[in-house]
Amino acid sequence: MTRREAWLTAGLLFLVALAARTFFAAQIVFPKPEDTAYYVGVARNMIDGRGLVSDAMWSYQTPPLVFPRPAFEVWLPLPSFLAAVPMAVLGTTFLAAQVASVVVGAIVPVLAWRLAADVAAERGLSPTRARTLAVGTGLTTAVYLPLLLHSALPDSTMPFAVLALAACLLMSRIAAAASTGPVRALDRRVVGLGLLIGLAALTRNDAIWLGLTWLIVAWRARQLRLVALTGVVAFLVFLPWMVRDWLVFGSPLPGQAVANAFSVTGFDIFAWNDPPTLARYLAVGPRRLVEMRVEGFSHNLGSVLLLPGLPISLIGLVALPWQARGRVVRPLALFAFMTFLVTTLFFPVSTTWGTFLHASGPVQVLVALSGLLALDAGIARLGARLGWTRPVAWLGPALGIFGSLLFSVVLLPTFGIGSQDTWAQFAELDRRMTAIGHPLDQSAGPVITNFPIWMAETRRISALALPDEPPLDVLDLAHTFKARLVVLLDAESTHWPVDVDAGVDGAACFREFDLTEAGDPALDTALGGARVFEVVCP
Repeated sequence: MTRREAWLTAGLLFLVALAARTFFAAQIVFPKPEDTAYYVGVARNMIDGRGLVSDAMWSYQTPPLVFPRPAFEVWLPLPSFLAAVPMAVLGTTFLAAQVASVVVGAIVPVLAWRLAADVAAERGLSPTRARTLAVGTGLTTAVYLPLLLHSALPDSTMPFAVLALAACLLMSRIAAAASTGPVRALDRRVVGLGLLIGLAALTRNDAIWLGLTWLIVAWRARQLRLVALTGVVAFLVFLPWMVRDWLVFGSPLPGQAVANAFSVTGFDIFAWNDPPTLARYLAVGPRRLVEMRVEGFSHNLGSVLLLPGLPISLIGLVALPWQARGRVVRPLALFAFMTFLVTTLFFPVSTTWGTFLHASGPVQVLVALSGLLALDAGIARLGARLGWTRPVAWLGPALGIFGSLLFSVVLLPTFGIGSQDTWAQFAELDRRMTAIGHPLDQSAGPVITNFPIWMAETRRISALALPDEPPLDVLDLAHTFKARLVVLLDAESTHWPVDVDAGVDGAACFREFDLTEAGDPALDTALGGARVFEVVCP
């Protein structure tokens, strides 16, 4: 393939991916899940001149606990920086923020195409098979449900996928160059790799596994001297953010990430008086500790990698031990293995709330590529066995594209409807609270709720995460921040609203508002199971 043909193919793949992402993004009208709303909210605050702050306090583990809350005590800022670019031009709306995620997400299939082309060249496939495999991989990932969905959500998933995939591609090319002789320390690919890892570190903490992957690849290529330069460049990119965190939070590193490893339930991220500790973690006993890891493994494998990508994901996962071999795919396979292993073993509870999910973009590409490689090899063997005279290499990519598109067309509208329902619930809740004389505005003061980021971003008010703790602890939280309202939206935890309904100690301090209203049943449906309590104890 000539350079001109390569650029033309990349451009066409990008346009196809962009069109698919634009179509599905238009169906999502509300930033779900909450981390998406967080990135969008911080970007809006930057455009409004308020700086890197959020009106939601979703965790109490990292001081200072003040409003407005300094942003990104755990997460990282690059997704908000990207979202802020179109928002500065088009307005501070969720739709404007989606522009950045759609454009960035459309780059992933281009990188998948390039990866598949390199693998085909390494395996010595014929030009026709190689071209079909590469373009088929690009088109499959253009409509692959997990990649398509997260391209419509302005969070860390797609920016990290682009940076990690590009870094792994560079690693394999540097290793290939090293096989013919020493690589210059100041080679632009080495410097570029450092930039990519540094930017990835500004996107997700999982970038540390990219650095470790490069260390292993360089060691195998006998080019360890290149690691130092890459590390220096990556460190210089990340250094300003480390200084900012040190000045704002008192530490250059996200220490709360370590605390999250000691979670025993997903609600521990909202803990107030009962935060995760090592002693509390070990107290659950060996059996529960093993069960956590089994649950984390099944979630990462089944819910993240297998189910959203059917049918190609099933083939890809089964074939992965055989297809994830070779110099080209080795860096991506190493990164995927380390990310999956660490999140499963060390963050088994947090990963069920998205730790692996948001770092899985590169792994999804690897699984899809593995599936197409397996189909290509299987069809080639079958053709040779049956004596086929016409090329049928297109069968594998056709199955991948059709299967992925079918799942996306069927399932993604459901997510869009869910976003509309959440938007309607907040609108109806606001209407009813206004009707009873307690509007959810700045006069309400900080509001305690089980969805603090959504509350902060929809109502533009300060919001506190509701800890999964007894009423007396929540009362302590309310007194500390002078909060007067507790808002429950649908989800139930161990203590809320069970403890209030049961009348346990402190429950009398929470008086429920009557939100019932005669009229349109559709409005009751929109309100869902929302319940609102007023803090009445002094």
